Amino acid sequence: MKRLLLLVFSFATINGFGQNLKTVFEQSEGRKTGTYDEVISYYEKLAASSEYIAIKTVGMTDSGYPLHLVTLDLDKDFDFKKSYKKGKTIVLINNGIHPGEADGIEASMMLLRDYATQADKKAMLENTVIAVIPIYNIGGALNRNSFSRANQDGPEEYGFRGNARNYDLNRDFIKADTRNTKAFYEIFHEVNPDIFVDTHVSNGADYQYTITHLITQHNKMGGAMGKYLENTFRPRLEKLMVDKGAEITPYVNVFNTTPDESGFPQFLDNPRYSTGYSTLFGTLGFMIETHMLKPFDVRVNSTYNLLQATIQIAKEDGKKIRSLKVERQADFKAGTKHPVDWRLTRSESSELNFKGYVGEKVTSKVTGQERLLYGHNRPFTKIIPYYNTYVSTEEVTIPKAYVVPQGWYDVIELLKLNNAQFKRLKQDSSISVEVYHIDKFNTSKSAYEGHYPNNNTKVITSIETLSFRKGDYIFTTDQPAARYLIETLEPTAPDSFFSWNYFDTILQQKEGFSPYVFEDNAQQLLEAEPELRKEFNKKKNEELDFAQNWYAQLDFIFKRSPYYEEAHMRYPIFRIVE
Repeated sequence: MKRLLLLVFSFATINGFGQNLKTVFEQSEGRKTGTYDEVISYYEKLAASSEYIAIKTVGMTDSGYPLHLVTLDLDKDFDFKKSYKKGKTIVLINNGIHPGEADGIEASMMLLRDYATQADKKAMLENTVIAVIPIYNIGGALNRNSFSRANQDGPEEYGFRGNARNYDLNRDFIKADTRNTKAFYEIFHEVNPDIFVDTHVSNGADYQYTITHLITQHNKMGGAMGKYLENTFRPRLEKLMVDKGAEITPYVNVFNTTPDESGFPQFLDNPRYSTGYSTLFGTLGFMIETHMLKPFDVRVNSTYNLLQATIQIAKEDGKKIRSLKVERQADFKAGTKHPVDWRLTRSESSELNFKGYVGEKVTSKVTGQERLLYGHNRPFTKIIPYYNTYVSTEEVTIPKAYVVPQGWYDVIELLKLNNAQFKRLKQDSSISVEVYHIDKFNTSKSAYEGHYPNNNTKVITSIETLSFRKGDYIFTTDQPAARYLIETLEPTAPDSFFSWNYFDTILQQKEGFSPYVFEDNAQQLLEAEPELRKEFNKKKNEELDFAQNWYAQLDFIFKRSPYYEEAHMRYPIFRIVE
């Protein structure tokens, strides 16, 4: 009966638009999701039928198809700068980043149709503009199958997680290996959203809820916006969902254990993820995570309800959210500290009145070993800890500006695509800058999204006067893109360009020495430089391995000599601090 009522609700929203503007989901009675062509065709028909809806293409993706952007604007401006100046709250919804997770694809089509035509819903948009990316991962959407979502209850067919080049696009928002991401940059900065929603489906544990939320981590967001997220937005969103008869809980982040065993932590959405990326620009971002073990039609309807709740919050709190966004962008002042990395602390927690199922370990009939089994006939409601406090593990002092030599054009391209403002040196110049030398780092031993990322990076800092060329770039931190600049250009940040291997060429020494030749040079250097000789002898006396390794001794002297290349291990982005 519940399934039937949900479908009746969905079909009742059509209100005379006719059979041709039912979605594939509706026509199939909740069993199917539209193909890429069917989804785009639907939005084109919708735009042709409503003066409040427009559709256009933006950029190109790895699939060879452009992204589409669909806008619902009751003022019919379809100009986000104009809407922004009018004080309209702008909501951007991203669908199909993982096309097998099709709930948002279907919910968004019905949402735009209903809010363009129904008087009560249109009234909610007096001061709000809705923008939708119908399907972000087009290559994955074209690669349809029925088996890659092994645990998911419908739809009958769906797209694949990897894009046309097998990238997971929800790991690409900083490294930007794909055309999809670069097209997304264009959309994101054109739309300039106050609220960003990314629709997903997931599991990892079993529980009673159909839907969970993954709001960007509030400590990491920081400032007044972070406090608003945790103290106002989250409770308000959860209350609205209860009112709609669709209870929601934070995203359940456990694996092969039960959420009630010891509680669970809030997910830390670093900038590689969509909401971590939107945080860099002060945008309130969150993911919808429906539970893939629940029926497809139930999940779609829950997604629809959550999008409605978001629109209601935008109507009621839009001006406040805009103000907090602008305030957060202005928080980044030269000379102040900014956290760039975080760790969970279990010394603090909040309480969740959690609705789960009793789980127990039983003997597997497949392996003969212990397995986890949830008892759907044994539901429970109880208070469990929710660990949603993160503390900083790495801070940097914000510089006045970063100097980016023009040869690093791949990095410069990404900075430009993210609306980072800059000026260029008009002549060759000597500038006093803070210089990083990479002291320690680890590199992943296994491939991750086309990279072997660097991590646990430590730097040594010095002040030097260096020569820069006419045309080199200066990016000041007195701008809206300040946080993006900091968290991509500071090498110790977990999703910095250094972490994503953009600067790995500095890690390889290009020139060396022939030992039989350098022996004489080394002797002369030790005789000419007493401090070097003292440091060399001290190391020999204190470190047996060094004392017994003739090559290490010559290399020690070489790397402290004028012959050693300046570029090796010297981070090639420089900080202006005075």
